[in-house]
Amino acid sequence: MRRILVALAFGGVLLAEVDPRLSVNTYVREDIFAGFMANDMDRFAKGEKKLEQMLVERPGDRSTTLAWQAGAAMFRAVLANKENNAKECARQYEKALSLFAEARTADPRNGGAYAISGGVMVLFADKLPEQYRAASWNTAYEAFQVLAKQQMAQVNMLPPHFKGELLAGLAQSAQRTGREKELTEYLDKMTTLLAGTPYAARAQRWKDDPTVAARTSLVCQSCHEEGRLEPRMAALSKQSAEK
Repeated sequence: MRRILVALAFGGVLLAEVDPRLSVNTYVREDIFAGFMANDMDRFAKGEKKLEQMLVERPGDRSTTLAWQAGAAMFRAVLANKENNAKECARQYEKALSLFAEARTADPRNGGAYAISGGVMVLFADKLPEQYRAASWNTAYEAFQVLAKQQMAQVNMLPPHFKGELLAGLAQSAQRTGREKELTEYLDKMTTLLAGTPYAARAQRWKDDPTVAARTSLVCQSCHEEGRLEPRMAALSKQSAEK
C-alpha cells in the first residue's frame, strides 16, 4: 500500500512521517549517540527533534521514546555540570528522572526502557555532581536487575554486543553500589562468556587490579557504530517497491 507522506514541523525542522516498520531505536540512536560519544550537538539536536516526532506518530512506542528523551536530558545535565551551571544541571537531571519514571509507567514490561535508563546512568553517573551519583548508580543497578530477570536465562544466546552490555552494566553498577559479591560473579561471567572480546579483557583487568575499577568503565567496549539507519531505510524502501 502506498504510504502518504506528511511533514511535521518542530522548531523549523521538517521531518517526514517515518515508515512504521522502522523502530524508534533505529531511527534516533545514531543522532543521539553522536552527541553522547562525539559531542556532535547538531546531530544530537536532530535526534531530539526526532523524539518529539515519535511522540506524535507512535503513541504505542511512548515508553521507549520517553526513555530516550530522559537519556537526552541526562546528557544535557552532564554538559551543564561541565560548564558549572548548577541550576541547569539540576533542572535537566530532575527532568531525566521524571521522564524515566513516566517511561516505566507507560509500559512497565518494556525492557527497552530499562536498557536505556540503565545504560544512560552507567554512562553518565560518574560525570554528574557528587550529590547525584549514589542515586544515579542505584537507578542503574535497579534497571539492570530488571534486565537480568528478563535476559540472563538466555544470555548465552545473545549477540556479543548485547551480552557484553548486559553483563558490563550489571558488573559496573554492582561495583559502584558496593556489591562486591555480585561484582565478582559478573566479572567471572564476562571473562568466560565473552572470551576474546574487549569486554573480557576489561573485566580481567578489573579482576587483576581492583583499584582500576573505580576510575574505568566496562560498558561501550564494542558499541554505537554508525551505518544502521540508512541501510535499514533502503531495505524497507526496496521491500515496498517490490510489493
